[in-house]
Amino acid sequence: MRDRQFVADLVSETKLPKMFKVKQIFPRPVITPEEIPGIIQNLLAEEKFSSQVKPGMRIAITVGSRGIANVALTTKCIVDFVKSKGAFPFIVPAMGSHGGATAEGQRAIVEGYGATEEYLGCPIISSMEVKKIGVNEEGTDVYIDKNAAEADGIIIGCRIKPHTAFRGPYESGIMKMMTIGLGKQHGAQVCHEAGFKNMAKYVPMFGKVIIEKAPILFAVPTIENAFDETCKIVAVNADEIVDKEPGLLKEAFTYMPRIWVDECDVLVVDQIGKNFSGDGMDPNITGTFCSDYATGGIKAQRVAVLDLSPETHGNGIGLGYSSATTKRVFDQLDLASMYPNAITCTVLGGVRIPIVMESDKECLQVCVQTCNEIDKSKPRIVRIPNSLHLEHIMLSEAYYEEVKNNSHLEIESEPEYLPFDENGDLW
Repeated sequence: MRDRQFVADLVSETKLPKMFKVKQIFPRPVITPEEIPGIIQNLLAEEKFSSQVKPGMRIAITVGSRGIANVALTTKCIVDFVKSKGAFPFIVPAMGSHGGATAEGQRAIVEGYGATEEYLGCPIISSMEVKKIGVNEEGTDVYIDKNAAEADGIIIGCRIKPHTAFRGPYESGIMKMMTIGLGKQHGAQVCHEAGFKNMAKYVPMFGKVIIEKAPILFAVPTIENAFDETCKIVAVNADEIVDKEPGLLKEAFTYMPRIWVDECDVLVVDQIGKNFSGDGMDPNITGTFCSDYATGGIKAQRVAVLDLSPETHGNGIGLGYSSATTKRVFDQLDLASMYPNAITCTVLGGVRIPIVMESDKECLQVCVQTCNEIDKSKPRIVRIPNSLHLEHIMLSEAYYEEVKNNSHLEIESEPEYLPFDENGDLW
């Protein structure tokens, strides 16, 4: 067999362009952590919310698997409200098949966000056991977490944002948290079996049954700005979810970050991970959609992924939508944590392994070399740290003149060659 050097030699003559730093300009409404307790306290003090929580009640509060800004704090504020009413709160991980589809894995995700029993002041009850609560209009059984189903009340904590694989009036948010999050592995699988083509139909179809048949009290969703910061918190009563969530989703779309360049030859993503997106890298940013039922993001001929985030613990889901990666990424992959989510959602593309190159430099070189119909002396390359933090990115020299006229971008440096060490990895 030929050794790896032969592969490296195939791309060694491919030149990489100079890159320069730019600052992307986004609106930045923000709620600071110091403001959050007062806001939630005032929201839940309203009679229609406060009157539902009575002394002695056992109240389940959901925490999902996404890296939501201030999730530990907002959850604690809900816990404190429930305790102030003389009720007994407990946390239920509501994350479908995530965490390796195990109770231990889901508990670890919750605790990893700082939402520990010690910090929250209440127990975390993590289980994959579900209970049937009803039947939807197509005759399909509807299940949710058994502990939540048997509680006296459920409060949905979540974030509302655009989904990464489908479009509809209810995407990532309250309805999805109830249908797929509380549905655990079983509920997630049932809902995904028809594919993302039908997700916009099934999320509210199942969600409406849960609102009617489960003890849902209300939801406390958040919306985030382009900087991964909380910018809005609302309280939505159970009987308001159907009507109010679509408007909140439209508002969330307006705060989404983006890359202020529409097209590139090569998109370089420094890190992917579940803490950035359920898809590892948010296709609403990177254009790497797993289905034909959502569009958006930058149009790139090749995508290079250089590393995994420490927080993703080897879960490289989303890697399959890249063109090339590094041996560093390959060596970190924990397939046991990647596969359950892919199998449950019936989409396997995200866990495929792309071409693996020894170093960052080779990874970039193979992407440039394999692009078609481009000027390889002036490749158009966009480099982002991840799909969540997009204020500071890098562009190749080919963009320099046009960026000067883009009001959404500020040039922060002159073009320079990327600094690779002796192993070909970026400093």
